[in-house]
Amino acid sequence: MEKKSPPKPTEAELELLQVLWRRGPSTVREIHEALSVSKSTGYTTTLKILQKMTDKGLVRRDESNRSHVYEALAQAAQTERQLAGELLRKAFGDSPARLMVAALDSKKATPQELAEIRRLLDDIEAKTPMKQ
Repeated sequence: MEKKSPPKPTEAELELLQVLWRRGPSTVREIHEALSVSKSTGYTTTLKILQKMTDKGLVRRDESNRSHVYEALAQAAQTERQLAGELLRKAFGDSPARLMVAALDSKKATPQELAEIRRLLDDIEAKTPMKQ
């Protein structure tokens, strides 16, 4: 049986997931306060989005305490791979090279990011069998 991938988060859901990945399990108030630093949004809006995310299976809600605690069900890397794969298929004709060129052309990478990209390319190249 094929493993079903988690549902794709909306942009608003992704913002909440990023807070949970950074902070770990958190209450609605903690998530809302973390979001309020960069975005003006209502507490009830945050709560409503978290309720929808629970229904979709993006987060789990612990109701054992008075304040419910939410936790992301997927790891950040898993969601990033899912979204990157979809973008790769939809916008770049399944070409990792075109995606990478567009990404590096749209925003300047730091020296550390370039070193990480080089390391990843070296690792991939070392694992790929040479054609004769």
